[in-house]
Amino acid sequence: MINGSLLRDAIISAAVTIANRKREVDELNVYPVPDGDTGTNMSMTISNSIAELKRLDSKAPVSEVASTAASAFLRGARGNSGVILSLIFRGFSKGLAGCKEAGSENFSDALRFGVEAAYKAVMKPVEGTILTVVKAASAKADEICAETNDEVVFWEEICAEAEATLAKTTDMLPQLKKAGVVDAGGKGLCIIFRAMCDVFAGGKIAEPMETPVAQESSSDSFRTAVSEYDDDITYTYCTEFMLEKESGCPDATMLRAYLETIGDCVVVVDDEKIIKVHVHTDNPGKAIQKGLEFGHFTNDPRPKIENMRIQHENKVKDAQAAEAGLTPAEPEKEFGFVSVAAGHGLEAMFTDLGADVVVKGGQTMNPSTDDILRAILKTPANTVFVLPNNKNIIMAAEQAVKLTDRKVCVLQTRTIPQGIAAMLAFDDSRSLNENRKDMTKAFEKVSTGLITFAARNSEFEGHQIKEGEILALDNGKLSFTERDINKATYKLVKKLAKGDVNYVTLIHGADVSEENAEELQKFIQSKLGDKIEVMLVNGGQPVYYYIISVE
Repeated sequence: MINGSLLRDAIISAAVTIANRKREVDELNVYPVPDGDTGTNMSMTISNSIAELKRLDSKAPVSEVASTAASAFLRGARGNSGVILSLIFRGFSKGLAGCKEAGSENFSDALRFGVEAAYKAVMKPVEGTILTVVKAASAKADEICAETNDEVVFWEEICAEAEATLAKTTDMLPQLKKAGVVDAGGKGLCIIFRAMCDVFAGGKIAEPMETPVAQESSSDSFRTAVSEYDDDITYTYCTEFMLEKESGCPDATMLRAYLETIGDCVVVVDDEKIIKVHVHTDNPGKAIQKGLEFGHFTNDPRPKIENMRIQHENKVKDAQAAEAGLTPAEPEKEFGFVSVAAGHGLEAMFTDLGADVVVKGGQTMNPSTDDILRAILKTPANTVFVLPNNKNIIMAAEQAVKLTDRKVCVLQTRTIPQGIAAMLAFDDSRSLNENRKDMTKAFEKVSTGLITFAARNSEFEGHQIKEGEILALDNGKLSFTERDINKATYKLVKKLAKGDVNYVTLIHGADVSEENAEELQKFIQSKLGDKIEVMLVNGGQPVYYYIISVE
């Protein structure tokens, strides 16, 4: 059996190991665009748990270790790979709940829960990725736990199956096959599982090969782990009511006896005129219906039904916020906005459009779930719209929703122009659902072009790409390569500005001078004519020389 101390050491060792090997995983990314690479995101996600795990008592049970790790993973989750990793370990928290020590069957359950959570979180699961690797590992776990009680043998088999499945991912996805590499997320998961297995087998905790980067510290994480369930809460609803006795009603002890069959914490007090009832149950309707056999309800006090799990979660969230030095903003309005952007101009633009909080981040700086959660809590509104503005940030934003009691709507904005269009479509006089529909329709009509550079040599979608070449992306897809930034920008604008187009906006980045940007704007305006207005904005963004919005 694996105890809490051993599981803690295994996860810490896995965090150190993936941090040591993150560049190896990053280099497996076949897409040449500079982004928040897989190895880095997975490393930052799991490393967020180290400080929390080290603070645990050495005698902490497996359940507490798993719950602490899962909570820290979730808050530190960055990028899609980081979110999926956090969900896999959320399965550990669920599968090991209530366990002082864990055996093969417990870990088999944990992996199965993790697989279910990960697949549910991905809108369109793709095989040949980390999902395939963890699913195969889980299936092997189910098979092996029936054959052995030796935890080392059990984990060796899981790692071997995960690694064998990883090797097959090269043939599962065309882009991996062309590049001759395995899936980066699957590779990261295999490294993590193998590092854990080594500790279970008696190995030492891995040592860091380099000084941790300040950005990777856990100082921004909440100090307290949130457990998914409150072990002390057996039933969900606290139900209280007072009855005025009907003439000739049955003895109140009969009501107490019935309530004890559908719940606990039963208190029934009566006198000549009234009966007071308190019960914790999953069926408050049955409790109330039974009460009507003994009398009728009073108006003062009225019957009260409260969800104790939600109450508990809210108390934990408030305690976390207080301990982290963050007091949630009191709502002052109905709607508020959180937007993700990088660059002084873009940040100012979103603020001018009405964003309450702008989270610094984007293509190479994927903010964590915790970063987005904090922004939501800072927003003084009852309902908060979140605009990720990047496809690799959407999942982290969706996980943040689960950690707050605010009403939150994550719009699936994948680019900065989509985020701008969504905010422009907002109407304060309309309802949440009406705005969600209108804002979604607005951003879906926007075409986005991106001019950036190749971060690595690559062969992608028929293109032979050399590091440093200029890349033109048409709505997220590689369109062509060029050697000159201005030529690439004009060619992409010309391609995007076909059909019924009224506006083209050029948002220039930090690596483009104002003078050069103005000259390019004038040139493109002269080529497109007077029917299309070409506007220029100094976004100051990194990575992208130009972000092009076409409407």
